[in-house]
This record gives sequence, structure tokens and C-alpha cells, in this order.
Amino acid sequence: MSKVEEIEAAIESLSEEDDVRLRKWFSKKDWEKWDRQIETDSESGKLDFLIKEAINEKAKGKLKEL
Repeated sequence: MSKVEEIEAAIESLSEEDDVRLRKWFSKKDWEKWDRQIETDSESGKLDFLIKEAINEKAKGKLKEL
């Protein structure tokens, strides 16, 4: 049995409370990874095209006020 299969079996045996707790932990971990990736992409200039696009849309009057 592989480690993944062992983990899957362990997850299947969790109580509802522990299952919820595990899902929250995974969600938090995913969001932290996403935040780090956005920060890295922003610092490297990979997202600069979004700023340019927003400026162009604003100049055309197509942006909505938030």
C-alpha cells in the first residue's frame, strides 16, 4: 500500500469533526500557496499586463466604480 493509499484510508476513517478540520487546514494551505504565487508573479512583472489592461479600460470608460 502506498503512502497516498494509507492517507486516503486514514481520511476515510475520520470523524465528521476531524474531516471538517482537515478540509479547513487544506483550504488554508491552498490559499497560502496561492498568495505566495501571486506575490511572486507580481514581483516578477508577470501581472503587469493586468495593470495595463485596467488602465486601458479606464481610459475607454468601461470600468465600474466599486
